[in-house]
Amino acid sequence: MPQVATPNGPLHYEVTDLVAPWRARRPTILFHHGIGASAQIWAGWLPRLIDRYRVVTWEMRGYGRSQPAPGFKWSMQALMADIFAVADAAQAERFHLVGESIGGTIALAAALARSDRIDTLTVSNGAHVGTSIQNVAKWRAQLGQGMKSWSDKFMHDRFHDGALSVRRWAWFAAQQEKWTPDVVLEALGVLVGTDLTPQLGNLRIPVLLLHPDGSPFIPVPTAAELQRLLPNARLRVFEHARHGLPFSHADECAAALRTFLDSRPAD
Repeated sequence: MPQVATPNGPLHYEVTDLVAPWRARRPTILFHHGIGASAQIWAGWLPRLIDRYRVVTWEMRGYGRSQPAPGFKWSMQALMADIFAVADAAQAERFHLVGESIGGTIALAAALARSDRIDTLTVSNGAHVGTSIQNVAKWRAQLGQGMKSWSDKFMHDRFHDGALSVRRWAWFAAQQEKWTPDVVLEALGVLVGTDLTPQLGNLRIPVLLLHPDGSPFIPVPTAAELQRLLPNARLRVFEHARHGLPFSHADECAAALRTFLDSRPAD
């Protein structure tokens, strides 16, 4: 996995480019995971996309090999800058941007700030108003009991019982347990302090909202309000899904993204 150096510390990313060499265009999709997840959660999306699109994934700052530099000040501006640092390293001047959970909120903020570089935006199980996120206060107490205790409880917020095989459940839980309490709380502080509502009417690029019907954090009416406030957005709600939507429903989400991207006029 390549690394890009930034003033706030390194970011590790990966480019998957299997587009046939005779294709004239090779559009890029950048994927941004959220708290408790990893860059590998997007693996189930790739089969639907890689024949036409270059795919860039990376480890969000604070996870894995993308650790903050000493004295790093957590802020939405700093996390947005990471998106463009990775895009630049991957030689993607313009790209399609996909984010989930806090990654979706960061992606929305980035699109509002730099829509000149982003062709489309897809937000999965994300919100525009951090204070609307339900049940996050309990995380502080759970994290005080250790990462495994927090992760064990969070897994049931992410997935209905039986939604994943035993192997997939164990794999996701293991990724979640690699996070640290301080990073989770710092990132959560950025998220809860965010309100992008006043800017939403200015975002003209196409937006796809993918949302679970049963997230314990972001109710469907919040996603519907986001769609209403955006000038060019469509909303797809997935049944029997919780906050782990992009992993539990990877193929269905990827199919929705592919339809959304392919419906755009060719440049």
